[in-house]
Amino acid sequence: MDTLLLSRIQFGLTTSFHIIFPTLTIGLAIFLVVVEALWLRTRDELYYRMYRFWVKIFAIHFAVGVVSGIALAFEFGTNFAVFSQKVGNILAPMLAFEGMTAFFLEAGFLGIMLFGWHRVPPTLHFLSTCLVALGASLSAFWIMAANAWMQTPAGFEIVDGTYMLTSWWAAIFNPAFPTHLAHMLLASYATAAFVVAGISAYYLLKGRETAFYRRCLGLALIVAAVAAPLQVIVGDFKGVAVAEHQPVKLAAMEAHWETNEDRGAPFILFTIPDSANERNRFEIQVPNLLSLLITRTLDGRIPGLKEFPADERPNVLVTFWTFRIMVGIGFIFLGVMLWAGLLWWRRKLFDTPLFLKALVVIQPLGFVATIFGWLTAEIGRQPWLVYGLMRTSEGVSPIAAGNVVWSLALFCIFFGIIGASYFYYTIRTLENGPDYDSPIPPIQRMAGVQALQK
Repeated sequence: MDTLLLSRIQFGLTTSFHIIFPTLTIGLAIFLVVVEALWLRTRDELYYRMYRFWVKIFAIHFAVGVVSGIALAFEFGTNFAVFSQKVGNILAPMLAFEGMTAFFLEAGFLGIMLFGWHRVPPTLHFLSTCLVALGASLSAFWIMAANAWMQTPAGFEIVDGTYMLTSWWAAIFNPAFPTHLAHMLLASYATAAFVVAGISAYYLLKGRETAFYRRCLGLALIVAAVAAPLQVIVGDFKGVAVAEHQPVKLAAMEAHWETNEDRGAPFILFTIPDSANERNRFEIQVPNLLSLLITRTLDGRIPGLKEFPADERPNVLVTFWTFRIMVGIGFIFLGVMLWAGLLWWRRKLFDTPLFLKALVVIQPLGFVATIFGWLTAEIGRQPWLVYGLMRTSEGVSPIAAGNVVWSLALFCIFFGIIGASYFYYTIRTLENGPDYDSPIPPIQRMAGVQALQK
């Protein structure tokens, strides 16, 4: 194992650990905005208790996300110093803007969210919740802009081997960015909605705080009912964008070896790609479906992997299956929401144990889909760091493999401790249940609520 492979492993593990936490905080922040708006609109105490309960889960994930994110940022310099030096004029400002706009906005108003109920007017508290949610989404904006630029670089020129910015607009709003951002935001909304729904379903099955968790479950399913189908639609547009700008990645995602010249390309449901022999084993396919999805015609041409040099192809086996797992989870979510709609129509949404058990089982799948989506995007981009311009091997730090080994070991220990602490405090918070003892903000301090109601 050389420095390049070890550095990729370390960065991949760090990213996979970190992405769990901002994914939930982005979605949960929107959920909290909705809950507090309902509290201000109705003055129903249950909404206030819901906010006080879920904001604790939000705070735990925010804290762990900050710690793991700082470690991830340092790895650009420790593991990929050459890459950082060459593209620093473009990516460094994006990451700096993420800190100055998103992180400072979240951190600055999080204290009011947690401790400001009896210290500021309700409308100011609600504004703080909205600004924290905005900060979480801004964080996704800048990170997706940076990563999308690596996928479809734009707005630059290369001067003496250094990437120099020529247009901020083109660099930020590069071809991959719109679907990249929309896909991530919807993944966060869906993940948070199914986490809230799964936890609520678990306690409903146990018969604890039924009125509280029925309300949480109902609101979470409304969010999921919007996010789940939209994610399928955005995923379709993202596939078309990948086909246009990264055709070799699409071919790897679909294990598509031969270019179809006179017939439609099939969509492969199951196979075992054999890269050594450039073919698939044990195919189960739907004729013409890939052409229909990508070109909107039954016989559209899709370039095969054999059109590209072998050293410019990603790992087909990994890319194919990570993509299939992500897409499969998306359709599971969509199916569950169709089931939920049927139960709601029959007025049995909260009284069907099998449905509640299904929500408990699928609760972590949003995180799984997010991680596998990132693996698809990043492994599918290989062997490039900057697509088509800089190989990953050209951007790695010139350090000994042993240095990466011990730092990787330390990171594993560090994240093990952080992860254990995270699970301890999260489970403890969930087991303590909703807080019914904290006093409700006085009615006389509700100035401006009537205007909000109107």
